[in-house]
Amino acid sequence: MVDIGFIDSLKRGVRQLCSRWLYFFAMIVIPIASAFFLLGLMRNGLPLHIPAAVVDLDNTVETRQIVRNIEASAEVLITHEVESEAAAMQLIREGKIYGFYVIPKNFTRDATAGQNPEIAYYTNSTFFIPSSLLFRSLKTNTVLTSAAIVRNYLVASGSATDTQAQALLQPVPLQTNMIHNPESNYSVYLSNSFIPALLALMILLTTAYSIWHEEKMRTSPQWIAAGRGSITIALLGKLLPQTVVFSAVGIFIQSVMYGYLHFPLNCSVLQTVSTMILFVLANQGFAVFLAGILPNLRLSLSLCSLIGVLTFSIGAFSYPLEDMYGSIAIFSYVVPARYYFLIYVDQMLNGIPLYYSRFYYAALLAFMLLPLLVARRIKRHALHPVYVP
Repeated sequence: MVDIGFIDSLKRGVRQLCSRWLYFFAMIVIPIASAFFLLGLMRNGLPLHIPAAVVDLDNTVETRQIVRNIEASAEVLITHEVESEAAAMQLIREGKIYGFYVIPKNFTRDATAGQNPEIAYYTNSTFFIPSSLLFRSLKTNTVLTSAAIVRNYLVASGSATDTQAQALLQPVPLQTNMIHNPESNYSVYLSNSFIPALLALMILLTTAYSIWHEEKMRTSPQWIAAGRGSITIALLGKLLPQTVVFSAVGIFIQSVMYGYLHFPLNCSVLQTVSTMILFVLANQGFAVFLAGILPNLRLSLSLCSLIGVLTFSIGAFSYPLEDMYGSIAIFSYVVPARYYFLIYVDQMLNGIPLYYSRFYYAALLAFMLLPLLVARRIKRHALHPVYVP
């Protein structure tokens, strides 16, 4: 039979969520709106048709072919062909292009003579992704076109047949195979790292606020009384409605990514859903722990915000943990989002046996148990509320 104290505490938790629009926005509107924003922002995977310019000082048939090859790339759009580097640099300052290529004078002559001429590339590195894509396109097309120039020269001069020239220019063919994200879709990476981190931030803030708001409003004794004096029942009744809502939001976002957008998924749907629920519970446990060790609402929300924001940097999403400074890398081990991301890589991307992710699941379970360390302190403060602004 269900304990009457738990039922009363659960009803009180539901009433609290329904009492303010703040909870609706924090738990539903912000996570879903942010998820759709990120998914829409990178819907093409990578930026396409990045504006660039060309300074062709040689102006031969071969160099014009280089320009046409660059234009044929989906990532680059040649919007300007100017006559000097100064004019191209002015276009960068005006924000009209992200970079430009400079083909030197006598490029074709030097290429056919085997003198290895250079094509200069200038980019506004303030924007990392566009500049990287422009460089990749330039490198690929320049190598191919330069090889074609030399091949045509060798064949025309009778120095080699077409097959021999091809073998000389590329003695070992390179075969590139992209696994797990074969289309190099940046949205797959960005959405599966930033969206869980954002969801974790909202869970931390909502959980900490809902606990400290009781003390701020001097209603914490009634909160404990609704749980028949048990802090465990009181916490369960308060947090379970939030668990249901956050889990539903997380599962909905997963269904959009893996079901509608067909992001790579190499594990069962049940495992994906259960991992999301465990992730929500781990963040709630972490938030209760933070609320329990801090003296007031303001500090709790500030620390939760700080940890949530730092998760984007120290969660090993965007930068390898091995290359971080030791004292900074340690902090990545105390955020639940890191372990969710590692589970995502192992299970959803790689599809390896569950056994190899056991420590990551154990870490999330450990976060769920953190409230046991501060339960008595929370109860003591709740029974004798002294709110400190």
